[in-house]
Amino acid sequence: MASGSLSQLLRASQTVFTFREIALLWRETDFNAAKSRVNYYVRKAELYPLRRGIYAKDRQYDRLELATKIFTPAYVSLETVLQQEGVIFQSDRRIHVASYLTREIECDGSTFIFRKLRDSILVNPSGIEQKQFAFASKERAFMDALYLYKDYHFDNLVGIDWDACFALLPVYGQKSMEKRLKSYCALIDRAISKKTLDLTVNS
Repeated sequence: MASGSLSQLLRASQTVFTFREIALLWRETDFNAAKSRVNYYVRKAELYPLRRGIYAKDRQYDRLELATKIFTPAYVSLETVLQQEGVIFQSDRRIHVASYLTREIECDGSTFIFRKLRDSILVNPSGIEQKQFAFASKERAFMDALYLYKDYHFDNLVGIDWDACFALLPVYGQKSMEKRLKSYCALIDRAISKKTLDLTVNS
């Protein structure tokens, strides 16, 4: 297979590439040569340009993957994960990302909300799943929200693994988070106890 060929990109598992990733995949050290080849494929509509320095195989790319390529390091978290996991019910089509800055970006019809985390938190891999892109677990997304939002309403916390949340506390380095985490645990315990009591009374 020729170096710098389109087929090298099409055969890759990812759907979105930064220019740097393309150059590395091609093993191309000549920046201008790589740029010229990328521009050629864009002109032929064989690569789909998303924003400067970011390209997709076609229009059917994964927007969550794109979210982690706009600013790096970054991982999908917060409302996007919490909504998918049923922790919050409000529909939000925007994609929420943890990154090194706070920014709102419009790209190819999608809105990306970036929230800044401290560097030591951002690069800590605990609770981060590595697929084609970095994606927070339900518990990591919950803890990110607890860290960023001081007063946030969660609709359904029954499925949260509290042991996993407590294990994540050292990532954030905030003693106040432990107190708030315990308050959420107590809230769920009371709700479960009340439900159990109600079932006992009505049986």
